[in-house]
Amino acid sequence: MNTDPDEADAHPGGPDAQGSGHGDGPAAGELHRPLPESVRSRVIEYGSDVLGGLPVSEVPPVLRRVAKFEPRRRARLAGPQIAAQLERDAQFRARIAERVERVWPELARELRDGAIPPAADPVSVAAAAYLLRPPGWPDIVERIHTELARSETAKEAEEAAETIADLRRQLAQVKRDQRAELDQARSELREHRRTIADLRRTIHAERQRAKKAEERAERAGQDAEDRVTALANQVNEIEAENRRLRNRLDASEAQLENSRRAARASRNADDARLRVLLDVLLGAAHGVRRELALPTSIESPADLVADERQQPAGGVPGQGLPDDDPGLVDHLLVLPRMHLLVDGYNVTKTGYGTLPLADQRERLVSALEGLASRTKAEITCVFDGADVSTPPGVPSTRRVRLLFSAPEETADELIIRLVGAEPPGRPIAVVTSDNEVVSAVRRAGARTVASTMLLRRLRNSG
Repeated sequence: MNTDPDEADAHPGGPDAQGSGHGDGPAAGELHRPLPESVRSRVIEYGSDVLGGLPVSEVPPVLRRVAKFEPRRRARLAGPQIAAQLERDAQFRARIAERVERVWPELARELRDGAIPPAADPVSVAAAAYLLRPPGWPDIVERIHTELARSETAKEAEEAAETIADLRRQLAQVKRDQRAELDQARSELREHRRTIADLRRTIHAERQRAKKAEERAERAGQDAEDRVTALANQVNEIEAENRRLRNRLDASEAQLENSRRAARASRNADDARLRVLLDVLLGAAHGVRRELALPTSIESPADLVADERQQPAGGVPGQGLPDDDPGLVDHLLVLPRMHLLVDGYNVTKTGYGTLPLADQRERLVSALEGLASRTKAEITCVFDGADVSTPPGVPSTRRVRLLFSAPEETADELIIRLVGAEPPGRPIAVVTSDNEVVSAVRRAGARTVASTMLLRRLRNSG
């Protein structure tokens, strides 16, 4: 709230409240003391309510900044300014008086006739008299001021009497409580004295019992010391016996270890001689094989004839099964010496193409590892090497052969070259959905499997 220098003059009826001073007519007068606080608040409330409805031109300049506020906020923030303006500005006070006369016409009429309605609120009557300024209004305000002061004094006296009566009742209650507490304390004191006497007798009896217990403890301690001495002698004898037995055990263990070391040295010499002999025989066998240019694995002629009859040249493995047969992959994997070639990225981009390429490769190779472990089939997985920083000579996994194409070669070309490198008559299947690769490997006699079929088989096995 502003601390305006005029704030001291904002209280209606203050030291400077000596009539309107602007030609208020016969109703002009002066107050001999300030308005009661309740009347002053009511006058400010009337002014605040009417201030918001006045045209801007009729609003005093000092109150224009608060005219748009809510009435209660205007009364709270600009109460002193409104009171001062009502005291000084007769025109502004007349606007407020017109509102009062419209709201309470009977009250205004009786005040102008010099009468005070007996049933009316004294605060409202004083506020209306101050604003309307009828003849003799200072006497009306003074009379109501005296009546309010008398009522306030009587009210304070009644409250004081009630307070005194309450204090007397509280004092009587406190005295009763103190008397009851004193009686209770005396009773508790007598009870405590009896308890103390009982405790003294109990303490005396306990002291006698403690003295006897100490004597028994001394005797028991002496007996315990004698027993400890005897047990210590027994322990010393047992420890001496244990040391003799431990020495004998150490000597036996040393003798046993020497015997084992001698046997192990003899056995190591025999093993070394046998290993040297085997190495000589293996070296001679390898030398003979190289001299004769023999293959690594030799089959009997009957096996070759049987293979030719069972697998004629140019035959396609699993040709009796349709491409969408759920058991196609399992049927192919159980064929003897089956070689399964997998077009890596064709399968991974069909099944989980949203993953990074490295994650796609790792997921597919891990699944193929499990499939190879269960079926014991030869599986080769081929990826394009153009997007891989590792050179194509990356080591294969334990059961799945992992190949990357050279920078000048695609994975499709590498797969076709691998199919062509297989000997005639060996069953081979290529997993891919690339139409060009399918056509090329079929011409070479390989069976093709759609990528979705392998993915379904891997999901079922996982």
